[in-house]
Amino acid sequence: MIINHPLLGPRDAQEFTYLGDAALIERPDWQAEDAHRQFYEYLYLRDNPAGEHRELWFHEQGDRSWLVVTRNTLTHEITHVDLARDVARAKGRSK
Repeated sequence: MIINHPLLGPRDAQEFTYLGDAALIERPDWQAEDAHRQFYEYLYLRDNPAGEHRELWFHEQGDRSWLVVTRNTLTHEITHVDLARDVARAKGRSK
């Protein structure tokens, strides 16, 4: 599988480590009244989607960047790749 890194171009997926659902970027508020429940769900409850899914990948054997990869879990086709920092910043501006 080839991941088209936004800064470095096409890279073999073996250079990366898969780290799970990209929703992990959105950490719960530790000061919230129901923080215990939010963190339980954040840490332990995961979806296992069939089809298009946004995932976190870490470029361990490269520039050590974090990426948000949109990939079809059935076909492994990658349709979009963003730097995770850009995704996190965009979410911060939209709040």
